[in-house]
Amino acid sequence: MKAVVFDLDNTLFDHTGSAGRALRAWIAELGVVPTDELVAEWFEIEDRVYDAYLRRELTHQGQRRARLRAFLPVLGREVPATDAELDVVFEGYLQQYRGNWVAFPDARPTLEVARGNGWRIGVLTNGNTVQQNAKLKAIGLAELVDVVCASESLGVSKPDPLAYQHVCEALGVEPSDALMIGDNLELDVLAPQAAGLSARHLDRATGGTLLDLLSDDPPPHHSPKN
Repeated sequence: MKAVVFDLDNTLFDHTGSAGRALRAWIAELGVVPTDELVAEWFEIEDRVYDAYLRRELTHQGQRRARLRAFLPVLGREVPATDAELDVVFEGYLQQYRGNWVAFPDARPTLEVARGNGWRIGVLTNGNTVQQNAKLKAIGLAELVDVVCASESLGVSKPDPLAYQHVCEALGVEPSDALMIGDNLELDVLAPQAAGLSARHLDRATGGTLLDLLSDDPPPHHSPKN
């Protein structure tokens, strides 16, 4: 193995925790009592709208506005009439989100082990290039990563095989010499395996850690079936 490629959100970066804390604070600022049900509704809307962004049906800012149009009525709050007003409202959430950015405790130690092994390190993420790089910098991991490939810059999103091929090319390795690790079984395991990489699934719900996945013997490479 010559390189290891990590997903970012909910793999190295605790998106769910960061967004959940930010959301509760922001909802309270809007004069509404935050509840588990409201947080769950936000994430459901986020998943639905973000998929439309990844399909290039919405811009990155457009998906933010779409989230507010769907979520503000749930809070019993009026939806602003203009995009500019929506952007102002969303900035309130963003300030809380940025203030809550945090890496998982095992993220930096895992990257340090990978670097100590002499492996090239990449991040392959579906998202906005500027924001994803800002996350890595804010949580103190940017200096340990050789290549960051975000779907916005690539022009393709996971699970498109080209996304995995692009990150391998950027790292200067063949797919067969790269290992992908991430929390999403389809995007971070099945799709990269089909593209020629080895892959491991991070399941934090069952106690899985990045260090455990990295310390195991590298998984055998299986060529995708035609």
